[in-house]
Amino acid sequence: MTIAILIPARMGSTRLPGKPLADIAGRPMIAHVAARAAESGLGRVVVAADSEEICSSVRAHGHEAVLTGGHHESGSDRIFEALRTLDPAGAVETVINLQGDLPTIDPAHVAAVLEPLRRADVDIATLGVEIAAEDEKTNPNVVKIVGSPVAPATLRALYFTRATAPWGTGPLYHHVGIYAYRRAALERFVALAPSPLERREKLEQLRALEAGMRIDARIVDAVPLGVDTPADLERARATLTTRGN
Repeated sequence: MTIAILIPARMGSTRLPGKPLADIAGRPMIAHVAARAAESGLGRVVVAADSEEICSSVRAHGHEAVLTGGHHESGSDRIFEALRTLDPAGAVETVINLQGDLPTIDPAHVAAVLEPLRRADVDIATLGVEIAAEDEKTNPNVVKIVGSPVAPATLRALYFTRATAPWGTGPLYHHVGIYAYRRAALERFVALAPSPLERREKLEQLRALEAGMRIDARIVDAVPLGVDTPADLERARATLTTRGN
């Protein structure tokens, strides 16, 4: 299996402008994410950016970057453009979409997202973590996976929601927004129009489920710190400064 890890990055974050270049322990955040991806040892790592400023910074820190258009509505669209630019012959079979705001992600978790693709009928793979904190179960900013177990530490995703679900006794799972796509699945996904449930929940992955695509989630042991706000950025700085990264 030939794998590429593509990291979408854009300058126009509304809550944290210039987020990819935010300094963390002497390096821009996007360089930390690229380093974590490279440590997974899975394959080529490329940042797909909407500005030359990001590309130049990534290259200065020893990683590969490609400039993409500024019109994309999602990271999936951005990485698909990058994939066609980087690999027009179609040699890459599997694409990992790693968000550019996860500077503390465990490289082992980047690798874990590939596990569900061992099943030939899975189109897209992702990650989940069992929710331990009670307040997260009712927090609409914590996206939940509603799924059915199909193998040890693996769920077949039936729905994603911001609500508290499913009902009744049992674990709830926090969705972690990293995806592994079969190349054909990514091509099909980006060609689909936004779906009704996607618009309602504001969750892009519902587009795939509504189109009949199969998503399985590997359950891992920790939610990576996503940097969306200045407070998140300070937590990332504290974490990575302590680690010496």
